[in-house]
Amino acid sequence: MTPPDRPLPDTWFRRDLPVLRAVARLVDGPEHGGNPYLGQVVPASGLAKPDVLAAARALADAGYVEVLTTYSGEIVRFTGVSPEARRLTGLWPTPQGEWDRLLEQLSARAEHAPTDVERARWRALADAAAAVGPDDGALLMSALIGGYVPRAR
Repeated sequence: MTPPDRPLPDTWFRRDLPVLRAVARLVDGPEHGGNPYLGQVVPASGLAKPDVLAAARALADAGYVEVLTTYSGEIVRFTGVSPEARRLTGLWPTPQGEWDRLLEQLSARAEHAPTDVERARWRALADAAAAVGPDDGALLMSALIGGYVPRAR
């Protein structure tokens, strides 16, 4: 038992996130028609049924998943996931993830360029992007993912 003056033990990484990933994978896949039963999520998550039930209630309360319940409130099926859940599970891009992918692409192109001149150009672009840093890079990717293009003044 946790003393009252201490934070509660983490449930996000141990329980909730693995269940969210399992639900998102099953909702997004065609195998279950996009509406997996709780009994399908249990083995997909790798957790025990009581943990999956607790996570499912927490995720539904937080708005990460949409559920179908019985009259008594028991979760039977998962019918959807929120946009934030799609980002947290990797189904949709995040600005940070896309920035990392851009840096990887630039480095790979620099490594595999056919000529020294092209290699130097790709390396200079990769170095400039790395110098921008992850925070500003994520802001740039956020604008690109969202379709924002600044207008000339």
